[in-house]
Order: sequence, then structure tokens, then C-alpha cells
Amino acid sequence: MGQPGCVHESVGDVARRYLEVVDEALPGRVEGLYLVGSVALDDFRPGASDVDFLAVTATPLTEDATTLGEAHERLRDKVPEPALDGVYLTWDQLAADPTSLAGLTSHHDGTMKAEGFDANPVQYLTLAKHPVVLRGPTSPEVFTDDAVLRRWVRANLDTYWAEWVDRQHTLVRGAMLLADSAVGWGVLGIPRLHYTLATGDVTSKTGAGEYALATFDDEWHRIIEEALRLRRGGQQIEVYRRRPLARRRDALDFIAHVIETARELPLP
Repeated sequence: MGQPGCVHESVGDVARRYLEVVDEALPGRVEGLYLVGSVALDDFRPGASDVDFLAVTATPLTEDATTLGEAHERLRDKVPEPALDGVYLTWDQLAADPTSLAGLTSHHDGTMKAEGFDANPVQYLTLAKHPVVLRGPTSPEVFTDDAVLRRWVRANLDTYWAEWVDRQHTLVRGAMLLADSAVGWGVLGIPRLHYTLATGDVTSKTGAGEYALATFDDEWHRIIEEALRLRRGGQQIEVYRRRPLARRRDALDFIAHVIETARELPLP
């Protein structure tokens, strides 16, 4: 992957429309546009995946957040799906350790935010190794560092993911894990972190599922295969169709197991 013509038609459409509205709102400000996430990792699923971006400017756009928000609203009116989420940063920030950055302008779930989670070592490595370039240099200077990457992934696992699992153990909050989309998101999402801690590389949700099948014991294969089947657009297996709470339990147990084993992996 790496060229705009290789992306799904819906991805190309929303990206082109985005450039139109942002250039109209802030002429000449967005100098680089790079797609990361599932698009870059050849795992975009129409109807399920969002489009993640890194937009690069010469100077920070923090003072233009309101104008950017209005541009994103116009884009959503023109192209409701897929959702386009990402972060705005400068060329210097793209070349710097993203864990040292603060106060970046981002767009997520229809809202402009003064935070830049998408400017992180995983997305930077994705851009460095799997560039999908809509505008700007084809090989931009982007920060990558193995130790920084693995420390960030471990911190994300110990905070966001561990806390998320704890919340799911209450049935009221954990009811979301009865949904097909949440099962796929959790069961395939957490092995992505394990994969990066073990290899220093990045992979997609589908790649993480295949890695999990090759890495974890057979007792976990049923829930992993369920998540992969759902990711690929198939139907849930019969045993889970009749027992949704059993699927929820298996998913939670597997996610907790992956977190525990990932913590045993050494950091550089």
C-alpha cells in the first residue's frame, strides 16, 4: 500500500472531500495529509472502520480550532461515512518524540479537541513503514524509536486497557461487550499491543487475530476465531448465538489473559 489509488473508494472520496473543505476554510495551511490506522495496514472494513489521519501544517492550528470544526461538520454533511478522525501537527512535531507533545488539535467522534492521542508512536511507525500519502512528501521525516514505542504501548495497556477491562466486569457497563462490534474491537485490539511489545512492529486488527491464534493456547481459539469472523463480515458461531453471556465471559477472560502475558514481555 502507499498510494491513494490503492485505497477503498469510500476512503478516497472522504479524503478528497476533506481536502476541499479544509482548503476552502484554511487556504494553504494543510501541507501534508497521511492516512494511518486500518487504511494503511490493508485492513479497512467498509461500514465498520474509521479513517485515521495525520494532517501536517507549517505552524500550529490551535487558534483555528473553531474554523476546523466547522470544516469537519461540512465534511460530515457531505460524506457521513466513513468517519474521518485524526490530529493536526507541524512538520517539526512529526519529526519529534510524540510522547513529548501536548496541546495538539485533533478531531474525534465529531468533536474538535485540544489533545493529540493519534500523534503517538504506533501511528508514527505506521506512517514510516506503510505511508498512504494524500498530500505532501512521500517519505516525510517521522520520529521512530523502538524503546519509546514499547514503553508507550505498555503504558496504554496498563492504563486505558486495564481500566476498560475492569469496567466491563460490571454487567451494566459491560453490556457493550455483548455487541458484535465490541467483541471484535476488544478481542482483536488487545493482541495488537501484545504483538508490538513482542516484535517492535505494528499490525492490524486482523493481523493481530492471526497472531493471537499462533501465539496463545487452543483454549482461546474459539473466541479469537469468533472475533476474526465478525471482523471479516461473517456471522457469529452457533454456540455463541445461543449463549451471549458466555461469549462476553470468554472475551473478557481472553483480554485479561493477553494483558497479563504482555506485562511479562521485557521492555528495552
